[in-house]
Amino acid sequence: MTLDQLRVFVAVAERLHVTQAALALNISQSAASAAIQALESRAGVALFDRVGRHIELTAAGEVLLPEARAVLRRLAQAEQALSELEGLQRGHLSLWASQTVASYWLPPVMHRFRLAYPKVTLSLAIGNTAQVAQATADGDADLGFVEGAVEDKLLASVPVATDQLVLVVAAAHPWAGRPSLDPAALPEVDWVLRERGSGTRQMFEAAVLAYGVEPALLRIVMELPSNEAVAAAVEAGAGATVISRLVAAAGLARGTLAALPLRFPERRFSALHHGDRRRSAAEAAFLAIIRAW
Repeated sequence: MTLDQLRVFVAVAERLHVTQAALALNISQSAASAAIQALESRAGVALFDRVGRHIELTAAGEVLLPEARAVLRRLAQAEQALSELEGLQRGHLSLWASQTVASYWLPPVMHRFRLAYPKVTLSLAIGNTAQVAQATADGDADLGFVEGAVEDKLLASVPVATDQLVLVVAAAHPWAGRPSLDPAALPEVDWVLRERGSGTRQMFEAAVLAYGVEPALLRIVMELPSNEAVAAAVEAGAGATVISRLVAAAGLARGTLAALPLRFPERRFSALHHGDRRRSAAEAAFLAIIRAW
């Protein structure tokens, strides 16, 4: 059982497609198939079932997958530790971030890091706050960036920035242009919100409750998985929403969105790190660039 075989196995298991895994690893399909066959021969069990043109993990494959991922994570950590001996002249930093952070705040930081440390590669995966926290806890992310509260004893949290939530409607909405808004009126309109588990949704529901309105009383007509989808639906007249001012800025500037005079709280962007794992030099350098910025 070799590390290359484990890499191929994980790539195939994540995609359930040999050709796509081979492309991702920059190897031939025959080499990927040979690696899987060698691994199955060594283990003495089938790791995939061939069902017509599709493949599925067997029970043995399901058992091996988390173990293989753990081995590859440990290898990446060892390589990172060695790279630090060379003053960040090589290495990789895996980042996960929730949507607002990933789309509107993090890219300039990544650019500054790449200018300072051009030989350290970066990758960025996007999920909601709950998914980013899980990836950080599992070791898939070296650093996770979220805008929601995270309650996990395994994770250390460092504040890195703040963001303002704003209540917006379409410019043609009956509420647009109101000089004031009573929170008691919130159940009277349709709402377009992010999915449960997102930091924006968590903050919105907490703020509504603080205004004395039960979130369950709100008339939620759409739950959408991205900030851009929420903003587009609201601009089209689907209802009201509370989103980051970073997300709403373009629509407010165009005049397609109108901000309403009901204050919602600032929220904190936080960097997550696994509390039981040593912070690498690359992670420390990335956080230092954030602080300087």
